[in-house]
Amino acid sequence: MGCLWSLFFENSGVDPDGSKKSGTNCPFQAENTRKAQGRNIFMPIKIPDNLPARQVLENENIFVMTEYRALSQDIRPLRLLILNLMPTKIVTETQLLRKLSNTPLQVEIEFLQTISHRSKNTDPKHLSSFYRTFDSVKNEHYDGMIITGAPVENMDFEDVTYWSELCEIMEWSKINVHSTFHICWGAQAALFYHYGIKKYPLAKKLSGIYMHKVHNAKSRLFRGFDDEFFMPHSRHTEILEKDILAVPGLELLSTSDEAGVFAVKSANNRQIFITGHPEYDADTLALEYFRDTDKGLDIDMPKNYFPGDDSSNTPSVYWRAHAQLMYSNWLNYFVYQVTPYDF
Repeated sequence: MGCLWSLFFENSGVDPDGSKKSGTNCPFQAENTRKAQGRNIFMPIKIPDNLPARQVLENENIFVMTEYRALSQDIRPLRLLILNLMPTKIVTETQLLRKLSNTPLQVEIEFLQTISHRSKNTDPKHLSSFYRTFDSVKNEHYDGMIITGAPVENMDFEDVTYWSELCEIMEWSKINVHSTFHICWGAQAALFYHYGIKKYPLAKKLSGIYMHKVHNAKSRLFRGFDDEFFMPHSRHTEILEKDILAVPGLELLSTSDEAGVFAVKSANNRQIFITGHPEYDADTLALEYFRDTDKGLDIDMPKNYFPGDDSSNTPSVYWRAHAQLMYSNWLNYFVYQVTPYDF
């Protein structure tokens, strides 16, 4: 299968603080530092050549180059595995690739699907072409992993058809993945599996763009963030701050007065839990809202989203920069800077 390498560049040196650190296990350090200082550096993400996201990314003025050119760079790319549990898989692929692409790191992307549940909304040919199963990856190691959300919040975890398989994957990730980034229901599921933290139903769906604050200004995940920032949420359940604070192995990183817990990490920095959807596009909440109202569901309009609270108005995006920075910080500080070369 041919490969597309999306190309991004950045002027500057390599290390985030502008200096070279000694003794690092960084897989890119020595030769790349010499090559990158004082000029543009080119670090792509690797995705299959005919993945539908390719055309979308190209239309957004993302440059591409050949695999041959990418391989001529004397580096080991980060290996990233995405367990995509969302029903709209192609949309989610594009959203995540967009966030992962805007970084001066070379990242090789693979997609993972469950075999205990088959998607009804995605062409089987797409899944067979671009997705692997757990049996095919369980003997491999990855620098990073993303576990997405899923529209199963109102079910008990144990009643989800692929729960046993997901538990096996999450257990495997503790050894075979250096850092795992969990999103929305994926974060709730992981917090329950790893730490026994329960989720609780909300009286009404939480949907909208909410103000958040950072609890630890020195947190590397939020390096470069403003004191307050906005992020999208779309969920029917919540986890409680007091439950997070009661676990010594967890650190509460960010909360919202309206949306509650937003970001949590493990003490060893190898697990990140995000209860919102930083990857959402401008129209994602609108599409969800119109879908639900068309079904006749009693659902509130997304908060802080439609200008003038008029659903005929086009939503403005004011979370994109912070969302992009969050993914870049995760890749840099929790994966790239700390993953051994031969992990």
